[in-house]
Amino acid sequence: MNIVLGITGGIAAYKTPELVRRLRERGADVQIVMTASAEEFVTPTSLQAVSGRPIRTNLWDKEAEASMSHIELARWADLVLIAPATAEIMARLAGGGAPDLLTTLCLATEAPIAIAPAMNRVMWANPAVQANRDMLEQRGMRILGPDVGSQACGEEGAGRMLDPDDIAAAVCDPEFAGAVVDGPLAGKTVLVTAGPTREPIDPVRYITNRSSGKMGYAIASAAHAKGARVILVSGPVMLQEPNGVEVQRVETAEEMHAATHASIVDVDIFIAAAAVADYRPADRATQKIKKTKDTMSLELVRSPDILASVAALGDVPFTVGFAAETERVRDYALGKLENKKLDMIVANRVGSDCGFDYDDNSVEVLWAGGERAFPQMAKTELAHELMDLIVERFTSTRGPDTQPALSIVSIKD
Repeated sequence: MNIVLGITGGIAAYKTPELVRRLRERGADVQIVMTASAEEFVTPTSLQAVSGRPIRTNLWDKEAEASMSHIELARWADLVLIAPATAEIMARLAGGGAPDLLTTLCLATEAPIAIAPAMNRVMWANPAVQANRDMLEQRGMRILGPDVGSQACGEEGAGRMLDPDDIAAAVCDPEFAGAVVDGPLAGKTVLVTAGPTREPIDPVRYITNRSSGKMGYAIASAAHAKGARVILVSGPVMLQEPNGVEVQRVETAEEMHAATHASIVDVDIFIAAAAVADYRPADRATQKIKKTKDTMSLELVRSPDILASVAALGDVPFTVGFAAETERVRDYALGKLENKKLDMIVANRVGSDCGFDYDDNSVEVLWAGGERAFPQMAKTELAHELMDLIVERFTSTRGPDTQPALSIVSIKD
């Protein structure tokens, strides 16, 4: 996809180098057009370094405009994305103004236009801004966000620009601009489980773990980017749902087990990225347990093993496990590879300083006669690397002309 990225003068412009990286990770070619105000927040030099293209800033660039470059750009673009989009640029677009290169290009293009608003919460709620938003949506412009949370001004509310990875995932969705769904997993269905589970002790307490769901959600997005239909069975997390993914929310291990088996029919690839609780309380109190004794015993029983139950459904030609360990990671991983008769295993060190709840991760993937190490990188980036390897091994095992078979990948984040 050819994307013209318009950057305007909001504080969120500092996030745009990361946005460019995320777009390029998904295969997009990015041409940046900046307003004069945007240059107060981020430099053309840094953006040129991450985009690999000269930055356009001036409608009156004599050298570029000698060949009517703004028209050339308007025709080149498959999508025009403005992020961050200030209240000012929204007003200009709504009014049809074209005082600079970016707004001129928007009037001249036939490509879809998407904007990611970013401004103070009071500005976003202003009736004039909301009227412009409504007008732009009625004209077919896609509005991404804004998000809700803390803002640079110190206030809290709606107005934050969406996370760069969420924006990239949205606009690179094959269906976003009416693109034909394609990719190495086109026509395949991928089922991903993600996040932790919560095992209730009483109505107010539960047993859980430190999984954030970030790895699983990133893998779901990466699988969708490769053309697959993706079903995401998610434990309780504080993450935005991946664009274009069917999300089923559960809480306990038993609920995740049931949801997984209810959806497993006709699934081509199953990626068990959830950190499912191994044990749960044998009995759940119907009322809050009172603090009446100095000690309390809690009897635990095994939770259902989702991976084992899926593997037992029938012929499983390609199985991958995940060893999330705090010590002797490689040894335990190799043991699981042999004992569970897996085709591949992902060895991942976890602990208070890595793995769970962090934005980055590093893993080593092992299989009979081969291995591949992935250095520390963002989980969103690692997800694409892992999916590339999964597709590679999946295809080499089954071949493009064989009938679909169930594949199992178990990854805990």
